Amino acid sequence: MFIQTESTPNPATLKFLPGQPVLEMGTADFPTKEAGEASPLAKRIFGIAGVAGVFFGTDFITVTKDDTTEWDHAKPQILGAIMEHYQSGAAVMTGETGTVGHADHDGPDADIVGQIKELLDTRVRPAVAQDGGDITFHGFDRGIVYLHMQGACAGCPSSTLTLKMGIENLLRHYIPEVVEVRPVAA
Repeated sequence: MFIQTESTPNPATLKFLPGQPVLEMGTADFPTKEAGEASPLAKRIFGIAGVAGVFFGTDFITVTKDDTTEWDHAKPQILGAIMEHYQSGAAVMTGETGTVGHADHDGPDADIVGQIKELLDTRVRPAVAQDGGDITFHGFDRGIVYLHMQGACAGCPSSTLTLKMGIENLLRHYIPEVVEVRPVAA
């Protein structure tokens, strides 16, 4: 098994590509060790000192380290944990999948929210998945779009720039009712 790694815009996060499916569909975010209990793979990765977060996409795993850990020490251990997991034949997820999607929204702004979700799914999410993360719709109120950033996007130094200069400009261009985009915590 050959596992590729890629850097992300977030220096605290690396993207691991195991060359086989991670999730059949969607994403799973494990921002804490406790959250990782739902996944044998995440649990194994969290067993490595310095791992602060794990995120799964359909074909990638992103791992976020804490500030005191160096990639030179953690990366080989993470590669080993991923390889051991796939060689064991164990499931990636057990029980609840942890998959997070867009928040539901109905009411007078339902058409606008539908357009926002469509643009996020077709233009934004594929781009941020390339960087090892995901962005989901959280809410819309008085022209403000609230988005939840996951994986490499959570805590990334360039996330504010991505939100303001990229996503906000895109949404405002196509949907005049959008005036601002703000991040929210989980």
